[in-house]
Amino acid sequence: MPRKKKRSDTIRHQFPCDNCGALQSYVPGTDHLQCPYCQHEISIPPSPEPIREYDLRDALDGLSKAGSKTRDAEPLSVKCDSCGSRFEFDQDIHSGECPYCGTPVVLKTDARPHRPESLLPFSLSEGEARQSFRRWIGKLWFAPNDLKRFARGAERMQGLYVPYWTYDSDTTTRYTGERGDAYQVPRQVTVVVNGRRTVQTRMETRIRWTPVSGRVSRFFDDVLVGATNTLPRKITDRLAPWDLQNLEPYREEYLSGFSSQLYQVDLDEGFAQARRIMDGIIRADVARDIGGDAQRIHRLDTQHRNTTFKHVLLPAWSAGFRFKGKAYEFAVNGRTGKVLGDRPYSPWKIGFAALLALLLAAGAFWAWTEYEAAHPETGSEIYYEPHYDPRLE
Repeated sequence: MPRKKKRSDTIRHQFPCDNCGALQSYVPGTDHLQCPYCQHEISIPPSPEPIREYDLRDALDGLSKAGSKTRDAEPLSVKCDSCGSRFEFDQDIHSGECPYCGTPVVLKTDARPHRPESLLPFSLSEGEARQSFRRWIGKLWFAPNDLKRFARGAERMQGLYVPYWTYDSDTTTRYTGERGDAYQVPRQVTVVVNGRRTVQTRMETRIRWTPVSGRVSRFFDDVLVGATNTLPRKITDRLAPWDLQNLEPYREEYLSGFSSQLYQVDLDEGFAQARRIMDGIIRADVARDIGGDAQRIHRLDTQHRNTTFKHVLLPAWSAGFRFKGKAYEFAVNGRTGKVLGDRPYSPWKIGFAALLALLLAAGAFWAWTEYEAAHPETGSEIYYEPHYDPRLE
């Protein structure tokens, strides 16, 4: 049985300065590389390659026949051309720095069946990302008072190209359910006003349900699914919006000086997540199509046609910090400066806010009872059935 080939000394790309020979890195927000020593710049040539979409069914069939699995990848053995040191990149990384001399290294993306063919370059520098982080910290409700001071000393941020899948799909959904229309009926109730029992007429709202069926259609364009397990999904899924209309064809120059990950979520897993996103939007479409004052959805049958995908890299600045013995992780959208992550809370501020809310609620209840006692005229009662909630199925 032939021995499995070890992926060592993988082809790598480095970009030496024409002036002094040092290796250059990409400058966020520009279209050029710059030498960190003599500041010499070279432009990144535009790529003639178009940004393509690939048929999902054909790709999944091909992967099934090949038996390809993301987890089969091995660590990448690399020799630095600058200092001669040998080191290993993690199996999910294909761009980064030499841990000994800091030289930027970009490897060929041949460790996965699907290579990234487009990306959004960084627009924000590390300093601008840090400013976004400080503004975010400054706006946090219920954060400890000394957190802002601590944030000034947060550790160095890492520029990271995060892998994503995007999916397009033309969908048609047939549904059955019920439409609810509200109507009112009078109801006699007995109340006590100023110590006397009084009969009042109040209007009660009821729902009349009618069986319905129908069909809705929607084309989904670029449903985005994070393909990394390094950053929490609650961060990668909410770093949007991304200006995907400005995607650039993949070029190694944009990765020089930054870390970049290979995808860790396989193509079929990503589409399963994309379908869940689409299903939520389709349910909202069906509810609108049913109309009325309330809706019940009993059955959905969705057909996907012309489903395509592409693999993209999106920029984020990530870091973590420790505050009072606990670790927190956050990320900054490398295009917009949007910040998401973990944060500490002040129990004193939360407790004070809860007490204040309780006092306000008690005051409002007292004012309402006083108003009811002073105005015993006919009122109305509303019995309204809530809108459809899929969690109740």
